[in-house]
Amino acid sequence: MLTTHAHIRDDIFAAGERMATRDGFGRALLELGEKNKNVVVLCADLAESTRVLAFKEKFPDRYIEIGVAEQNLAAVASGMANYGKIPFIASYAAFSPGRNNEQIRTTISLNNVPVKIMGMHAGISVGPDGATHQALEDIALMRVQPNMVVISPCDAEEAYKATLAAAKYEGPVYMRFGREKTPTMTTTESPFSWGKANLLWLGENPQVAVFATGPLLHNALLAAKQLEHEIAVSVTNIHTIKPLDTQAVVAAAKNAGAAVTVEEHQVAGGLGGAVAEVLAAEFPVPMEFVGVHDQFGQSGEMSELVLHYKMGPADIADAIRKVHGRK
Repeated sequence: MLTTHAHIRDDIFAAGERMATRDGFGRALLELGEKNKNVVVLCADLAESTRVLAFKEKFPDRYIEIGVAEQNLAAVASGMANYGKIPFIASYAAFSPGRNNEQIRTTISLNNVPVKIMGMHAGISVGPDGATHQALEDIALMRVQPNMVVISPCDAEEAYKATLAAAKYEGPVYMRFGREKTPTMTTTESPFSWGKANLLWLGENPQVAVFATGPLLHNALLAAKQLEHEIAVSVTNIHTIKPLDTQAVVAAAKNAGAAVTVEEHQVAGGLGGAVAEVLAAEFPVPMEFVGVHDQFGQSGEMSELVLHYKMGPADIADAIRKVHGRK
């Protein structure tokens, strides 16, 4: 059942509010601009899509249009960060960190400067734009870089909180956001702490621990409810992939004896890889990985692609049954 301390929305299993995670970022960015004159925004010719347009219109002297030059986007932001600014750089995740990974590595991560990298249209949420624009490797690219924090908000409310937290952090941060409207699960009262996982669902004597990140967390909760009278599970929201809340991951795995990870990303190098690394060292258990398995994306509506890549509630439930049978 849903945990009370998580303060999840009452309509989470109904047709509740839906909003794109990028909209939560845009709201927080405007608020940051009003409160902190050192916050600046740099964009690669995608102001409307990345939700920095409102900031651009209200603070034109703190907005820099780089154009379609994502390598410069990272390098210029690094220089500004070295002189006391808090730069937020925005583009599609396929291009930043996809195209400018070397500049992020060398000018931002290596120098440990507080540039905030906002990767939009991540995962398959960009839908019909197809494989070239569907960033399914961005978590892996950023997670491997020293000094980099990696955040994957589950909904617009969490994206808002994470953006405010990112501005206060004195180091580089990567955050990924989706284009499509997805269910709002959390509330203003829901806890959000840097690097602290949130337990959202806890069955009696859980037999499988589910770790989910991003909007697919909703599908994980639907699967948990579907299996409520079949297999008891726990569902943990891993919004911070790096630094990973290893204590929460190990504790949930020990309590259940099996684990499933759920992500809108390649399972290699993503959340699945991060959890597997921790459990391999601390407490090995049978695991199943829900996500994209060594494939590129393709054109289609997000709802179609979720089912095609077997990331729907029924697919997660099948993964839970499978790993439970291997205990």
